[in-house]
Amino acid sequence: MGTSSRLLVTRSAPTKACTEIVRRYASNLASQTRPAELEKSAIEPERVVVAMDEAKSFIERCVRKGGVNTSHAEQLADVLVTGDYRGHFSHGLNRIDMYLGDLKKNLTNLSGVPCILKETVSTALVDGNNLMGPVVGNFAMDLAIRKAKDTGIGWVAARGSNHYGIAGYYGLQAIRSGLIGFSFTNTSPLAVPTRAKQTALGTNAFCVMAPAANGDYFALDMATTTVAIGKVELAMRTGQQVPLTWGVDKNGKETSNPADIYHGGGLLPIAGGEASGGYKGYGLNVLVEIFCGILGDAAFGPLVRSWQNPSTEANLGQCFGAIDPGCFGNNFAERLSAFLNILRYLEAADPKKPVLVAGDPERQHMAKCEELGGIPYHVNQITHSNEVARSLGVAPLQTLSHHV
Repeated sequence: MGTSSRLLVTRSAPTKACTEIVRRYASNLASQTRPAELEKSAIEPERVVVAMDEAKSFIERCVRKGGVNTSHAEQLADVLVTGDYRGHFSHGLNRIDMYLGDLKKNLTNLSGVPCILKETVSTALVDGNNLMGPVVGNFAMDLAIRKAKDTGIGWVAARGSNHYGIAGYYGLQAIRSGLIGFSFTNTSPLAVPTRAKQTALGTNAFCVMAPAANGDYFALDMATTTVAIGKVELAMRTGQQVPLTWGVDKNGKETSNPADIYHGGGLLPIAGGEASGGYKGYGLNVLVEIFCGILGDAAFGPLVRSWQNPSTEANLGQCFGAIDPGCFGNNFAERLSAFLNILRYLEAADPKKPVLVAGDPERQHMAKCEELGGIPYHVNQITHSNEVARSLGVAPLQTLSHHV
């Protein structure tokens, strides 16, 4: 419905029961310490702190050396550093090699703007014109948000895109506008479907984010595999073994060796193998693919280019959505706050590990970054990044003087 129609909607008073729930579980924050704040995020040893502005500047230096214009470089840097700031190190500075590789092989367009191919008052199909994923994502999410403000809902599919960083980056944009936000992306085939031996699906990440009261929010941001491939890469880079539920080797057997997963093997869907419910993660993975590769008329499943040594354009499919909760039940933000705090105040099985909701671990990591004055990177990541800098002839990362 259009803007004028929405103004005619009558809103009933909130129920007495809802008011009491809000009073009991939301207002008590003034007199209690939130359980989520009791658990301090552990920072591993051998980490070096980098100021956020310097991390962004470093990424901009690198990709501008590859020919990317200033605006696109800034958008990429903001997405990647936001990922690191929120604790998703697999999708931050760790990804710089991939972007530079595409630029070196001329697999990504250096400049331009996405375009709208089809459009209704609440939907659109966007061609990303093979631009950097964050450029496409920002264009499409902004469009979805504007449509949601006008009609109550915006749903935008995109094709011709590239890796766009963390899915949650785009959901956060909706939250800042008081909207529920969605973002989905397919990826290169890295996951092995239940009962299969070969990869045929991507990690196919998505986010659902919703604004609550007083700056609180629900922030689900996840891959539909047990982990993202970036975490396997990080494990190889730091010499760590991984849980058996992460992936399989070339014979389809679960393995704790990240190199066996990365070279010839594949990731497992959420929950791992069939006996532990991995078929549910498999189904969720396919759902994301329907919203992205199928709905967006992009590459899909095993037809998406290879992750290692790509030689063609990615043509990733992505999907972005926004919903105005004001078009539905009353007091959405307050009711969501009540619900989230009901969960947080549940008695914990381990008093040292309070119950959290999606978004709390990221908030803890952001608080740690603020305390440190920057982002704590593994020393190996800093070493690798500076090797990249030397190869490009740009200034290396400037780190703060302390390790954590």
